[in-house]
Amino acid sequence: MTGTVYLVGAGPGDPELLTVKAQRLLVGADAVFHDHLVSDDVLRLARSGTEVVDVGKRPGGAATCQDMINELLVEAANRHDVVVRLKGGDPLIFGRGAEEADHLRARDIAVEIVPGITSALGLLTIAGVAVTSRGVAAGFAVVTGRRAIGDTDWSRYARIDTLVILMGVGNRADIAASLIAVGRSGTEPTMFIERGSMNSERRVRATLTEVARGGTVISSPAVWVVGEVTRDTIECLAKT
Repeated sequence: MTGTVYLVGAGPGDPELLTVKAQRLLVGADAVFHDHLVSDDVLRLARSGTEVVDVGKRPGGAATCQDMINELLVEAANRHDVVVRLKGGDPLIFGRGAEEADHLRARDIAVEIVPGITSALGLLTIAGVAVTSRGVAAGFAVVTGRRAIGDTDWSRYARIDTLVILMGVGNRADIAASLIAVGRSGTEPTMFIERGSMNSERRVRATLTEVARGGTVISSPAVWVVGEVTRDTIECLAKT
């Protein structure tokens, strides 16, 4: 009899932003396989003696290939009752959760998916950025910035009111130049939210032209939002 693998969204970093179900599963897990972006504060919720394995992928650094992650989950399900696959944000938004679920189900291993707060929206809310706003933005899109520039048709995003770019820090200058080339204004405001929801959170404002010229200093992980909604943010109370 095999155990169950739970694909769990860890949210953007702050453990208080975990869902109640995610926290319950993490506390009760026999084994936890986590991404690099899952914060230490979240991982500390696992009980003493839990098998905790970092299977994260680091840009330009060491990484565990997806095929190996899939097999590690299968092997763990054959040894444990409760296996948590912990992913930053939401497990089905640029998290390859669907691939892992398909792999497990093909081997008759029970899978349950537990949603999490995606950084693409949650961090904007924390920063007071209304991703949609009457008279300013009627819609939004979320896109990965990790692809090679030639592999993304940026013209598809030329007229999107609010554009949220994940994993785009390394390619930010090329992405900004591409967006300007397809018709977005170089004076359009943007905001980077670096290490969002954590005590070390940092926000950087810049126009698309400033980003294209290399005028921003940003470190990963960071969410990048492009659009007029970043011009005037909602003033929020201090973090509690």
